[in-house]
Order: sequence, then C-alpha cells, then structure tokens
Amino acid sequence: MNYSVYALGVLLSALLLGCDQAQDKKSHAVSSEELQGFVRQVKGDLVFVEGGDFLMGDYGEQYGPEKLPYDADKDSKPVHKVELSSYSIGKFKVTNREYQFYLKYNGLKLRNDDVDEEGWRAQNAYPTTPAHVDWYEADKYCNWLAEVTHYPFSLATEAQWEYAARSRGQFLMVATDDGTYKRPQGSYSEDDGPRGVNISTEWDRVAFARKMGWKSDTLTSLPVDMFPPNPLGLYAMSDNGFEWVKDWYDPDYYKNSPLKNPQGPENPKYKDDISNNKFAKVLRGKDYADPFWGGGVNVQRHYDNPEADFHSVVNKKDLVVLGDKTARCVVNSPVPVK
Repeated sequence: MNYSVYALGVLLSALLLGCDQAQDKKSHAVSSEELQGFVRQVKGDLVFVEGGDFLMGDYGEQYGPEKLPYDADKDSKPVHKVELSSYSIGKFKVTNREYQFYLKYNGLKLRNDDVDEEGWRAQNAYPTTPAHVDWYEADKYCNWLAEVTHYPFSLATEAQWEYAARSRGQFLMVATDDGTYKRPQGSYSEDDGPRGVNISTEWDRVAFARKMGWKSDTLTSLPVDMFPPNPLGLYAMSDNGFEWVKDWYDPDYYKNSPLKNPQGPENPKYKDDISNNKFAKVLRGKDYADPFWGGGVNVQRHYDNPEADFHSVVNKKDLVVLGDKTARCVVNSPVPVK
C-alpha cells in the first residue's frame, strides 16, 4: 500500500468532514422557517421603481423655486441626463434585526466601533434602528440577500439612489413626504425642544436616547419608520445615517457620466484627507439633518473610504467609525419582486 497516498486521503476526508460539519453548524443556527420568514419580510419591504430618465445633480439654479443651488460643493454639478432601467429598492435602511439575522446565519460576530464601544453596543441592540456598517459589510449583506432570495440584490448605484430619493427624479429638495422641511411649532427649554413633523430634529434624537437610557444625545439613531416616507414610499433617505452606494467616488464624474445606467468609475479614482488618504466610495443621504438648519438634500454627495476609518492623532493609529454609516439594497430586475 502507498501509505503517503492513504494518509493524504485520510487528511482530505477529515478536512471535508470538518467543512461539512462547519456548514451544518452554520445552517442550524437559523431554522428553515426562520429563513423563509426573513425572506418574506425583506421581499415585502421592497418598493418597485419604474425606470425612466431624469436630470441628475444639483438642479437648484435651473429648476428650484428660488433659482439657487442646493449644494455648495462642485461635485454635484453639472446637471446631466440619466436613463435608468426599472428596479426595486428597500423602503427602509437595513435594520439591526435584519443585519444581525445575517450575522447569525453566517456565524459572524458584530464588529465594534473603535471610538464609542459602549454606545455602539447599546444602539445595535435596538431592532428597528439602522445597522451601522462599512462599505464591504454593506456590499456583502446585499450580495447575501441575492444568495438566499435568488433575486439580483446589490447596493444601489448612486444614480439609482438619487432617482429613488427624488421619487423617480422629480425636482424634490429632500426625501420627505412632500419634498420640503416642515418646521415644527413649539417652545424651547434648557433641555428640550420641538419634535420633527416630517424629518427629525435634534430633540427627537435626544428624547429617544433618554427613553432608551443611552448617552448618545443628539448623535442617536432613530427607528427607520419614525417619520413619513417620501412620495415613492421610501423612509429616511435624508437623515438617520449616510447610506453607502455601489460607486467609487470621483468629484468630476458628472462631467462624463454615461447616459444609461451609470455605475460610477470603473476603478478607484479619488482619495484625500477626508477619506484617510484611501480611495473613496460614495455616501448618500445625511447622518443628522434638521428642519431648522437643513441638511440631507437629495443631490448632495459625500464620500469616505470603504473601511470607514480615520487616522487618530491622539491614538496614532487608524480607528473605525461606523455610527453614522448605513445601507439600503436594491433588486436589479425590470419587474416587481413577488
């Protein structure tokens, strides 16, 4: 007998058995009934977006009522025509409940935020506030949805995101129920103030933090359905966390954007101090907007490196900050998901 071949066979069998056992252990963490229920919920929370063309970018000077730009930055210009195929998009940001189901299914653990571990753990324990992730985690989550649902889930492109936030490309300034900030009426005290009508105020965040016993104060995530959706039926696209999209960031991309279904630059393009001198991905929406001072306009672009880290001068190392970064998935299918 060739003992080296025999030994190799035994080793391979053991490795394969170990892989099978690991897979069995992973799959048994979630029952088939739980997975089916999860898939039904995810599919039920999709909104179909009929494709079409629209003028993408800061249209304020040309089409806004005040004929003034909505964004002081140059990267949201020029306005340019884009044509999109139909798709579906999640009506909510990915929630803690959904993301932690994914982690459980795959035998993964929730990552810590390097800056505020205590606050991070508290906010991630609430099921219907947004999950906070880096770009890679957001991308993997949407790709996993594609695996378990057999639908072409992915992160939204930047063009898909803006088209949906503007309710199929209408000239709507913010992704609220009517495209405006409704200023609440009410009095102020030393430690309280008016609550939002169609978008959160800082006092909504403070009040929710107090209710939950958190110390996050104004830097508090809110439940994803706390305020009315935009006319298309999508919630909190103008506040409650930046949203990662698929595209690499290029401040000049709008100058040469393709007409049909733009995907962003083919390769990493831009980095600076804001992105910790690493190539940047696009973020859309806003972390914390407010009807009194604004923020969260639908045309504004943001960016950060996919790891979501910055270099701390105090700690002399890179620290991960995830507390203001969220995700929302799309299904790239021209027909509604059933």
